Amino acid sequence: MSLAVTLSRAQEGVAAPQVMVEVHLSGGLPGTNIVGLPEAAVREARDRVRVAIQNTAFEYPNRRVTVNLAPAELPKDGGRFDLAIALGILAAGGQVPREKLDDCEFLGELALSGALRGVSGVLPALLRARARGRRVVVPRANAAEAALISDVDVRVADTLAEVCGWLRGAQELAPPDASSVPVDTYHGPDLIDVRGQLQARRALEITATGGHHLLLVGPPGTGKTMLAERLPGILPPLTESEALETCAILSVTGQPVDPKHWRRRPFRAPHHTASAVALVGGGSNPRPGEISLAHNGVLFLDELPEHSRHALDVLREPLESGRIVISRATRQSTFPAQFQLVAAMNPCPCGYAGDSGERCQCTPDQRQRYRSRISGPLLDRIDLSVEVPRVPVADLGTPRSIYDEDSATVRARVMKARQHALMRAGRPNAEISTRELERDCALGPAERQWFNAALERLNLSARAYHRTLRVARTIADLDGGAAVLDRTHLAEALQYRRF
Repeated sequence: MSLAVTLSRAQEGVAAPQVMVEVHLSGGLPGTNIVGLPEAAVREARDRVRVAIQNTAFEYPNRRVTVNLAPAELPKDGGRFDLAIALGILAAGGQVPREKLDDCEFLGELALSGALRGVSGVLPALLRARARGRRVVVPRANAAEAALISDVDVRVADTLAEVCGWLRGAQELAPPDASSVPVDTYHGPDLIDVRGQLQARRALEITATGGHHLLLVGPPGTGKTMLAERLPGILPPLTESEALETCAILSVTGQPVDPKHWRRRPFRAPHHTASAVALVGGGSNPRPGEISLAHNGVLFLDELPEHSRHALDVLREPLESGRIVISRATRQSTFPAQFQLVAAMNPCPCGYAGDSGERCQCTPDQRQRYRSRISGPLLDRIDLSVEVPRVPVADLGTPRSIYDEDSATVRARVMKARQHALMRAGRPNAEISTRELERDCALGPAERQWFNAALERLNLSARAYHRTLRVARTIADLDGGAAVLDRTHLAEALQYRRF
């Protein structure tokens, strides 16, 4: 009897739990059995592995082969365990040295020819392997993804034969080419394209500085979508840890990670017909939805009242907690969802209420029903609401004014102001706790009395009170990082809650 152990990683949300692949060869009728809660694609690995080993000029054992994937209670799916299973069988039969498998993890699906095919979720697996100090062998198809992590020993291979030759010491496996990862520079939509809309531009700058949520309200064609699309261009660049976190979510979905833009903040704009599952994620094997794909970036919901009420209401918890938990009968997956919500809507069903052209034919009852499609609790979680009026046609053809700044200029101002928040609390103002809010948002007696009276008149909730203070703190940071909030900061923050 002979036993060999190899290591691999499963895919469970954005986590990558370790899987120990135990291979045992014994006497009896020849056959291969895989145990440890494997799903169909894993059970079929016995045929893929057998043919791949034979086509790589190795001998498949003519004995009873038992493969155990531990821990047994963790569901396993996909072809990601093929390489680990094949090496375990070869090591158990003495065809490759067992001691070389101890500190190494293997990921990859095998073709019948013995070639290695790429798998999804490689980036989360590499992050976990880095924490354990292990080497990892991945298919060349995942090399671009693996090159994003600089401090982990990764080797890429094209075939099973190459991996076996490396374990025998007959050849070397090259690491991914990290020099191919370029420094990302933003070349997206620029704020210079937006004419006028000074108040909306100001709200966009506050949103970017503090990480707040924003609602744009105005008639069709006033630039709401243009403004939302330009928010990523004025946000600070992702840190390496944030970028790896964001790319890990993309990797789990099986989508390719573009090394050219891996530091770029995501911008997701799902159609208003998207279901609640499409937004938050789900399925029998839970996958991330749009709000997780927008992690560390922007989720833009255009035509907000046209989204289903149920789909909008599922956003309420992630907006507060920054994560989404999906529970199924056999597993529970947690996905990060720390995103900025930017929403746009018309003021009425026809879109022209309050427009200077007086084209609106909607009744007050129709307008009320239209706005009531958005629940009060969701609106309460939006920090800034701003009107986007129609720009006069005469202003569209005039030369740009000094107020029409480009994204680079605004971004520099945003990064300077955000630095005040990072030095105080280590996070943007929208994410600070209530205790930190009391410490960082000091009010004088006169300002406190005035602010409380304004809150009473506007009938704002306790949540709105805290969110207004956070916005005021951001405005003060843009005003040179004032230590004490004055009435101008509070008044500007309050005007963004008029909706």
